[in-house]
Amino acid sequence: PAHVKRTSSPKTYQYLLMVGGKIDYDYSLKFLTIGNAAVGKTSFLVRYADDVFETKYKSTVGIDYREKRLVYKSHENDRSQRIFIQLWDTAGQERFLSLTTGLYRGTMGFLLIFDVTNQKSFDDVQKWLLQIKTHAYTENPDIILCGNKVDLVSTRLVSEKSAVELATKFGIKYFEVSSATGHNVEEAVKALVDAIMDRIERSSETDDLPNRIKNGDHLSTPDRPRRSCSC
Repeated sequence: PAHVKRTSSPKTYQYLLMVGGKIDYDYSLKFLTIGNAAVGKTSFLVRYADDVFETKYKSTVGIDYREKRLVYKSHENDRSQRIFIQLWDTAGQERFLSLTTGLYRGTMGFLLIFDVTNQKSFDDVQKWLLQIKTHAYTENPDIILCGNKVDLVSTRLVSEKSAVELATKFGIKYFEVSSATGHNVEEAVKALVDAIMDRIERSSETDDLPNRIKNGDHLSTPDRPRRSCSC
């Protein structure tokens, strides 16, 4: 596959799903879902990657993996970059924490997910933010905070106002999402891709990117791990 290259394309672009066989790519972006167990990390990624929702999941054991191919298309100069997104789904249990943190350094962006019907999952957001900032490739990584299960209105415990205030406090974007309905799932990932591409464009030097990105190494698809899902 093509190695990562640097361009000067503007922020305005379209996202188009590449259909068909395997293709080369201009950028390979690795994203990691983070959050407590049972907040819906797997269902979020399945909704984004496959546009489906399943009501029955088992807890993720270790790490799961999905992928999607997109095109970053500039309206200004009609240039397109092919993007291969690696979506890593992590277990939220404490016993897998050391396994999860080992993935942080090569990760370009983080999707930090909590369950709006579970107060503890929201209270633990700051704990996960500390984990990310401690183990990520940079002290200021790109993070999108997602409040999942907003379709469950009658059992909601965490208000949008509280979530927005927390996101503002830490300087990150917040999205109200629902893996069940698909509400804002694609928009949240799109915002993360936007942030990553902006970071790449702004980095005249490569010291603000993970080693595998900055060295221009070939980023091949990893071996697909055994899947078991979390709701």
